[in-house]
Amino acid sequence: MEKIIEESKQGESLVLEHKPENTKKLFIESYGCAMNFSDSEIVASILSGNGYNTTQVLEEADLVLVNTCSIRDKAEQTIRKRLEKYNAVKRINPKMKVGVLGCMAERLKSQFLEEEKIVDLVVGPDAYKDLPNLLQEVEEGRDAINVILSKDETYGDISPVRLMSNGITALVAITRGCDNMCTFCVVPFTRGRERSREPQSIMSEIQDLWSKGFKEITLLGQNVDSYLWYGGGLKKDYENATEMQKATAVDFDQLLEMVAVGFPKMRIRFSTSNPQDMHESVLHVIAKYPNICKHIHLPVQSGSNRILKEMNRLHTRERYMTLIDKIRTIIPNSSISQDMIAGFPTETEEDHQDTLSLMNYVKYNFGYMYSYSERPGTLAGRKMEDDVTEQTKARRLQEIVDLQQQHAWFRSEEFIGQTVEVLVEKVSKKSTEEFSGRNSQSITVVFPKEDYKIGDFVNVKITSCTSGTLKGEAVGYSEMN
Repeated sequence: MEKIIEESKQGESLVLEHKPENTKKLFIESYGCAMNFSDSEIVASILSGNGYNTTQVLEEADLVLVNTCSIRDKAEQTIRKRLEKYNAVKRINPKMKVGVLGCMAERLKSQFLEEEKIVDLVVGPDAYKDLPNLLQEVEEGRDAINVILSKDETYGDISPVRLMSNGITALVAITRGCDNMCTFCVVPFTRGRERSREPQSIMSEIQDLWSKGFKEITLLGQNVDSYLWYGGGLKKDYENATEMQKATAVDFDQLLEMVAVGFPKMRIRFSTSNPQDMHESVLHVIAKYPNICKHIHLPVQSGSNRILKEMNRLHTRERYMTLIDKIRTIIPNSSISQDMIAGFPTETEEDHQDTLSLMNYVKYNFGYMYSYSERPGTLAGRKMEDDVTEQTKARRLQEIVDLQQQHAWFRSEEFIGQTVEVLVEKVSKKSTEEFSGRNSQSITVVFPKEDYKIGDFVNVKITSCTSGTLKGEAVGYSEMN
């Protein structure tokens, strides 16, 4: 699982439309990757039908839920601090119930409930439909827990409530779980094996979003490229499917094309890709349809073949570079972003230099870079000594970040003089006189408002840039309006 963790969104408390018949109040916070935020929308939808309105005032909540992430130690420490805060409020308001959702729930269930007694209920990523029953257990004075991982739960029948939505962009989950046993990653243990969602339920959800005025969706999964619908069940069981199931199966390039053709005026993104599963057929679909965004997030984690093998990444440096070459050839205007881990166990200076040289080869537009954090339960946590010093990790990470900054400047400057299509998402943080949105390459663009409005597709001529933002002047509406 590749985790894109947007720091600005961490700990958002979520709000949904008030229902006058609902009498209880829910406070829900989310941490971690986009999949966690998507899951919180599913939870909110389930609880909205069970008597709960959301509140942003922690002290008045009847139920406090935190959707958690286990990908890095920092994330877990942050959530522990939040649980301390919830429990301080609970001492004043003893009727308040506290629950942990998501990846930490599965991993630390007994610790939270039995040893530390800091929560009332623990709910894993596949058990959200059981929340009303679990809450009944809590009301009757019992601890409640369900962290059973499912072989078939995709929440395809739940219409998510769009939380904190700008009404313009939305996440649409298409897969759950992961079969790639990367040695550094907890996801296969916390979210279970990989299964895909029925295509028609995906199309129906997008149709609903389109009818409500949404202009852009992100097809979301731990590993979207390995999407495979053959009638339900785990991906690993596909080999046992009938000939008819195999003949009518839908894979990711077919799903992507279905969405692009079905919603030609809607912009389509997807995340996250895995180098071992991205096939050339997907690249041709991206190139063919103007409404599919020209951005591929392609986590590599390391530029060293030896370290990639230690990580159980099923691509090599050479195969990755060949894939980059294909992307540049088939989609020459595509941006490419990365995930990178510095200081994985046994990483030498030579391995680190391999990573820097790979970065110089690709020159990514942007990236998500971390130093290695040992996660209990992972293969690396169980079998590998975390033998790179924190000082060395920090230095190597800084070198990666500095090099990425250089490449981001280089890629941003390539846009100067170009006219790009921008979907206006919000007012700029730095000036109320400017709008902010993203171009097809997922780069932020700001420009003077003039008479445009949020939700418009606007052509913007780029006149200047920073390493992460393009600036320009609007020159008219795009054909996507």
